Amino acid sequence: NYKILSSVDEAASLFEQVTPEQPFLQLAFWQALEQQQVIGVQAGWVSAHILLQLNDQPIALMPVFLKTHHRGEYVFDHAWADAYTRHGLNYYPRLVTSVPFTPVTGARVWVAEGYTLAQLWPSLFEALQVLAQQHKASSWHGLFIDEALRAVVEAAAPHLAIRSHCQFLWTNQDYADFDGFLNRLTAKKRKSIKVERQKIAQQDIRIQWIEGAKISSADIDFFYQCYANTYYVRGQRPYLTRAFFAQLVQRMPQHLLLIKASRQLATDATDSNSADSVHQDIAGALFFKDQHTLYGRYWGAIEAVDCLHFEVCYYQGIDYAITNKLCYFDPGTQGEHKLIRGFAPVYTYSAHWLSLPDFMQAVNRFCVEERQYVQEYYQSALLSTPFKQST
Repeated sequence: NYKILSSVDEAASLFEQVTPEQPFLQLAFWQALEQQQVIGVQAGWVSAHILLQLNDQPIALMPVFLKTHHRGEYVFDHAWADAYTRHGLNYYPRLVTSVPFTPVTGARVWVAEGYTLAQLWPSLFEALQVLAQQHKASSWHGLFIDEALRAVVEAAAPHLAIRSHCQFLWTNQDYADFDGFLNRLTAKKRKSIKVERQKIAQQDIRIQWIEGAKISSADIDFFYQCYANTYYVRGQRPYLTRAFFAQLVQRMPQHLLLIKASRQLATDATDSNSADSVHQDIAGALFFKDQHTLYGRYWGAIEAVDCLHFEVCYYQGIDYAITNKLCYFDPGTQGEHKLIRGFAPVYTYSAHWLSLPDFMQAVNRFCVEERQYVQEYYQSALLSTPFKQST
């Protein structure tokens, strides 16, 4: 049987069994989202999580949200909503399974030991359909799904559809240091990166890595000012709150890294590294990490400096991953400019079900046609990477 939950707290015992490595799948991350009201009715992320049980014991949890907007998803189906409207139908609410505000591929169902997603999917999908009927939801969308969910969805075609997308990922080829990474690039691209980094060094800008446990309240204050500014300049309100980030630092510091940039102020000191020198923080980026991967997530600045975003969000992340022997650096969604800086294209996937058979058929056709375009884009992006051709 199954239950519909309004909070992942109600399934805490399942998290204790699963203990996922990826930080965005851990109970502490979801508790911060809920307890700091980043998600909920007021945010338009209404929780309706499906908990499967056997003999009153939890065996699987799939996060599901009732949504009347698309904010914080990073997979766009506005054209499908427009098609519903043209036919006089309601596309909202819709059901969404994702990690809110986090375009990172990962598990979308927590499954207890001794079970597989393929075994449990029929029960989960049945519960989804009942939930959609109860709330008159038009559809279900699983975003940034992992291979396990992709496999079961593909097996269920044409009743469900898979969309392909493209992001960018840096892979560590056992580089000894940042120069070792640069040596793998063509001379032109290597020179371009060096020029960008020199622009920062020539302005007496200092970069500091602060591991999660050492992130202070003042650090959080400054970072949040930077993060919020990226929204304010576009006339928007930030998705996340200072309290959310503060709770993450408190509850899961081992998964956090703050990179700060500061500029030396005019003083009598002649050495910018001396104890007497004074620096003013001008930018910051908050990263997540696990045993294998660094995740670039949130960035902001209070001063516009040419190439500073590339330095803090990309080059420092690559340097950190090399120094700490991480396998991958996921810098976040979108941005073809990542290609020339050492990131390569990778596929991501989303799953979709529409309750009306005619629309489901149309979406399947769309996904097939779109997949061809994404494949062509992927191949084109591969040709734009800066690495030397192997011989």
